[in-house]
Amino acid sequence: MQASISTLAFRGLEPIPVQVQVHISNGLPSMAIVGLADRAVAESKERVRAALNSLGLSLPPKRIAVNLAPADLIKEGSHFDLPIALGLLVATGAIPSDSVDGLIAMGELALDGNITGVNGVLAAALGAAATGNGIICPEANGAEAAWSGDIRIIAPPSLMALINHLRGEQVLPEPKGHVEETRSDFPDIADLHGQDMAKRALQITAVGGHNLLMVGPPGAGKSMLATRLAGLLPPMLAQESLEATMIHSLAGNLDKGGLIVSRPFRDPHHSSSVAALVGGGARAKPGEVSLAHGGVLFLDELAEWPGHQLDALRQTIETGRAVVSRANHHVTYPARFQLVAAMNPCRCGYLGDPGRACTKAPRCGRDYMAKISGPLLDRFDMMIEVAEVPIAVLNQNTTAGGAGAGGAETSADMAARIAAARAHSFARVPQAKGIINAQLDGAMLDEVMGLNAADKAFLQSSAEQLRLSARGFHRVMRVARSIADLEASADVQHPHISEAMHYRWLPILA
Repeated sequence: MQASISTLAFRGLEPIPVQVQVHISNGLPSMAIVGLADRAVAESKERVRAALNSLGLSLPPKRIAVNLAPADLIKEGSHFDLPIALGLLVATGAIPSDSVDGLIAMGELALDGNITGVNGVLAAALGAAATGNGIICPEANGAEAAWSGDIRIIAPPSLMALINHLRGEQVLPEPKGHVEETRSDFPDIADLHGQDMAKRALQITAVGGHNLLMVGPPGAGKSMLATRLAGLLPPMLAQESLEATMIHSLAGNLDKGGLIVSRPFRDPHHSSSVAALVGGGARAKPGEVSLAHGGVLFLDELAEWPGHQLDALRQTIETGRAVVSRANHHVTYPARFQLVAAMNPCRCGYLGDPGRACTKAPRCGRDYMAKISGPLLDRFDMMIEVAEVPIAVLNQNTTAGGAGAGGAETSADMAARIAAARAHSFARVPQAKGIINAQLDGAMLDEVMGLNAADKAFLQSSAEQLRLSARGFHRVMRVARSIADLEASADVQHPHISEAMHYRWLPILA
C-alpha cells in the first residue's frame, strides 16, 4: 500500500515542490520519516498518530515509511503533518486517492484532530496557482490563501471535516480574503510643538520615500517625529501589499490572515543581532529589513548600534534585497524600506550648548559621529539637525481642544498633501506608476528633472562645492524632485535644488 501527496518546502519566499511518499509494508510495527527532516517534521509521526486515534482511526500494525522527496532538500516546519496524515489515509483506503489529485496540502495537526495555522500559506498558495494546482490549508489560513487568485482552496477546521469533504459527505465553504484594517493608532503630528523645519523634512521624506537622519540633543523630539512618519504615508500599492503579506506570513506575524495595506513601521533595539536585523538564524528567517518592506525601518540611537551591524545594511539599502547566505541556505527576501535614523550629536548629547556640553567638546562630537561609516552616511538622502524646543514654546497651549486646534497642522492634513504629491509624481511618468522618487534610476531621473541650463550649472557647482559622491549627487536630484512634487511643480527649479542641497550637509560633519 502506498500513496503520494504534494506539499511544499520554502527557500525564502520561493516554494519548492515536495512529494510526501507513504509506503506500508509487512514487518514489525513502526513508522519512520526520512528525507532530511528537521526535529519538527520528525515529531510529526506522534502528532499524526494521536490525531488519527482521536478520530477513531488507527494505523495498521505494519512497517510504515514516509519519504519526503527530494531527499537532499532540508524539510523544516510543522506544516508537513497534514500531507503525511493524508498520505496514510489514502494508503489505507480511508479516502479515495483521486480526491487529493491536483491539490497541495499543508497544515499542523493538534492531538485532538484539529488543524492549526501554519506560516507561509500565501506564498504556498501563489506557488500552487503558478502550477495550476489547488491547496488544502488550515481554516485559520484560508483568508490569506484566497488572495492567490482563482484556485481551488479547501480550508478545513479539523481532519474529520477534511475527510468528510474529500469523501463527498460534507461541503466546506470557500474562504474569502479580507484586508487588514488600516492602522489609525499612529500618534498625530499636531502633538509636536515647534520643529517646523523637521516637519518640513518629514513631509519631503514621505513624498519620495527618502532615507532620513536626524541629529539632535536628547528630548528634542527625534523619536516622536519618526513614529509619526508612518501615519503620513499612503497605503501600499497592490504588489507591495502582496509581498509584505507573504513576508509577514512566512515570519508568523499574520495573526488575522488579512492582506496588509498599512505600511509597516519597525523599530528594533540597538542590541539586535545581525540575523535579527538582516535575516538569518537556523532557518534563514526574514529580518527586520524585510519585515519593514514597503514601510519604515527606524533605528534610534544610531551611534549605539555596533558598526558591523549598520554596515550590513549598506548593500540592502542599495539593492532593496536581503540576501542570507549560509552553508545550507541561500535565500533572498525583498527589503525595500525607508530608513529613518536618530542620534545624539555626541555621547553627552549637548554638543554646542556651552552650559551643558562635556569638557571633551568638540572632539567628542567628531568621535561620536565617526562611529557611523562614511558609506552608510552617504546612503542618507537627507540629514537634518533637530534643535531643542524652547520651554516657552512647549508651555503654549497650542493644542487646546485636541489635535489640530490652535492652528497646528494634523497628520491627516499632511497625509493628504503627501498623497497629492505622490499622485503628481506617478502621473508625470505613467509607465513608471508605483515607482517613488527614491527608486528612480539614472535615465528616468534625468527625464523627470526638467532642468534649464542655469539650474544645471547651479546643481553642478553646488555638488562640487560639497564634494558629493555620484550616489550623493543623484540622491540630491531625487530629493529636489520630491520637493518640486510637494509644490506640484512640473520642473525642478533653483529653490528646490537649493533646499535639497541644504539637507546633504550637517555642521557637525564639517
